[in-house]
Amino acid sequence: MATIQVDVEWLRGLDVFVDNQYSRVHRWTFDGGAEVIASSSPEIVPVPMSDSAAVDPEEAFVAAISSCHMLWFLSLAAKRGIRVNRYRDQAVGTPGRNLVGKLAMLTVRLRPVVEWDGESPDGSLVSELHELAHQECFIANSVRTEVTVELP
Repeated sequence: MATIQVDVEWLRGLDVFVDNQYSRVHRWTFDGGAEVIASSSPEIVPVPMSDSAAVDPEEAFVAAISSCHMLWFLSLAAKRGIRVNRYRDQAVGTPGRNLVGKLAMLTVRLRPVVEWDGESPDGSLVSELHELAHQECFIANSVRTEVTVELP
């Protein structure tokens, strides 16, 4: 697998900076050209120094785990000839202090709802596909955070 490159750029603008009252808004540019406006979370750094409409790193972390899991799930279902019409996950990340007192994302709960083409597969098969997707997701394999899948 090739290395991943993302350009993360922040500009001070007219902010004083050393008073710690500077904007945390910045831009992520991905290798395919997609750009995302990012910021610190307004829960951590208040508005106007943060932008609540921008993506914060904690949201991106949860989204990356959810997206990786979904992509593996879809691939595994397709290889088994099971047609998926829709996949939606309202993933939830729970931040807090870890065992050494540092801020961390303690858990990520994936809550996927899958719509099938035709009759739904057996629940044990769906659970198996999610378990295999979790095992294959290299984002989940790269983090210490507990990642769980809650099926409806």
